[in-house]
Amino acid sequence: MRPVNGGFSLIELLIVVAIILIIVAIAIPDLLRSRNAANQSSAVASLRLIVSSEASYSSTYTSGYSSTLAELDGNANPPTSLAAGLIDPVLGSGAKSGYNFYYVPCVRPGAPNGGSLTPGTCTGPIDVFQVSANPMSRYSNYYYVDTTGVIRENSTSPAGPSDSPIAG
Repeated sequence: MRPVNGGFSLIELLIVVAIILIIVAIAIPDLLRSRNAANQSSAVASLRLIVSSEASYSSTYTSGYSSTLAELDGNANPPTSLAAGLIDPVLGSGAKSGYNFYYVPCVRPGAPNGGSLTPGTCTGPIDVFQVSANPMSRYSNYYYVDTTGVIRENSTSPAGPSDSPIAG
């Protein structure tokens, strides 16, 4: 007579582990795709926020647009032109949700960023700007916005003013 054992056999445990590994192998790619989509949505929302913050900054301080993203953030009380408090400090630092944000004031007319982050020269108040959102990973889209507020995208290289606008 064999003694009754209340535990699981080694084979049963291996089968359970194998099933869990199969489920994980199926779920991880979907998780990565959804995280990538969330980062892209966050980048587009951040670009919209920057454009609306620049409009608010320009009308509040009547000195044109800001010269850096850092001027749009801050928590001075009351807000000043060097710490306007219009965007969060994370975005003001230039990196958020898997994207690097490059703010370029005084862009030469018709000159896309194209990877160049050199500001142009303004002879008075800053009257034009561009912002590029470049992904930290190679599996995401590149985004671009300028003073017009039209957000453009490119799936292979830094976006510029000649790329297609995003829908919506």
